[in-house]
Amino acid sequence: MIKKMGYQWKLRQLMADQGMFQTSDLVPLLAERGITLSREQVYRLVTQPPQRLSMDTLVALCDILGCTPNDLIKPEVVNAQVRKSADGTPGPAPAAPRRTVVRRPGQS
Repeated sequence: MIKKMGYQWKLRQLMADQGMFQTSDLVPLLAERGITLSREQVYRLVTQPPQRLSMDTLVALCDILGCTPNDLIKPEVVNAQVRKSADGTPGPAPAAPRRTVVRRPGQS
């Protein structure tokens, strides 16, 4: 079995610890550090774990919040594991059980 890794994105929690409760509070602070993001982009950055993040943005967030990348990103093992096939390549994860539908005669 291959261990599947994930992470927790703690930006919202770190902002709250600093007394920042509006995502728009970050826009001017990032701009001061040369990071230009729209309010919508900053909102997504705060409310959803990013799939891609530039190092410049990560460093700016750490500077704003007085933290390290380890404070922002907490690695974790995801429970779902990927099985290896006979040739050693990762195969699909086992399918989730399907819910059974019982139909009585005369019903569609």
